[in-house]
Amino acid sequence: MEERKLITIVGPTASGKTTLAAHLAHRLGAEIISGDSRQVYRGMDIGTGKDLADYVVEGTPVPYHLIDIADPGEKYNIFRFQQDFLDVYSSLCSRGCRAIFCGGSGLYVESVLDGYHLSPVPRNDELRERLQGRTLQELTAMLEDLKSRNHARMHNTTDVDTAKRAIRAIEIETYNLEHPVPDREVPKMDTVVIGTYVDRETRRERISQRLRQRLDEGMVDEIRTLLTKVSAEELIYYGLEYKYVTEYVTGQRTYEEMFTLLETAIHQFAKRQMTWFRGMERRGFHIHWIDACQPLGQRVEEALRIAEHDT
Repeated sequence: MEERKLITIVGPTASGKTTLAAHLAHRLGAEIISGDSRQVYRGMDIGTGKDLADYVVEGTPVPYHLIDIADPGEKYNIFRFQQDFLDVYSSLCSRGCRAIFCGGSGLYVESVLDGYHLSPVPRNDELRERLQGRTLQELTAMLEDLKSRNHARMHNTTDVDTAKRAIRAIEIETYNLEHPVPDREVPKMDTVVIGTYVDRETRRERISQRLRQRLDEGMVDEIRTLLTKVSAEELIYYGLEYKYVTEYVTGQRTYEEMFTLLETAIHQFAKRQMTWFRGMERRGFHIHWIDACQPLGQRVEEALRIAEHDT
């Protein structure tokens, strides 16, 4: 069978990329590989926006992968993701099945498309003990210095959301500085990249509307249930909804404070996603942008034309 390019669909939160991916997969008989760093966790459904109903098109389920593959409390990471992706992608190719890679986690997506050379980084208890008590500002400065020495980018501001995250990021960069990552075969993907674009004001309206909807659908109860299985600190680690709603459930914030801070944080997150995708373009990726405000049928047809033209 003729080899077909991987189709990659990217976009910020609330831009309709999952719906587009599912309908495109339905038309092509393809399967979806998720590129979301938090949807890997079981039971973290509403807060991560899995929207599993989107994977049913005209009554037919669209197969998806790399969703619900880890337990809350686990520290799933980019190294594991890259390996899991390659395993799934190889399996699909061996079956002659086309794959659609869909996600908003820019680092996860680019790690696969660009063939990042990665290695697992072990825990360094001695380093962690030395860093305890440092301020977040001090830890951020240390991380920036290490990344500069490693010729790495400050790819994600969530690295320094909390002292715990910053310490782990320092641990990784320290390890990479002391142990140069060995070369191994990680192929770059032959892919066509489609982006779902929505203007800033519309995106903000969609984010606010979706946040209210998810709270109405039971996001607070979801997090209460998760807190019976993992600690508040472990949930807060996952950021955004799991940070602010956990703080509300544990009495650290009022509902109004939670909503306002979370809404702002999601807006900022979407802006960072777009910054990442624009950075991908500067790094040589051609992204075919589709206006997410078009009717769904038009978006699907446009995506089909792009995918078939670039194959």
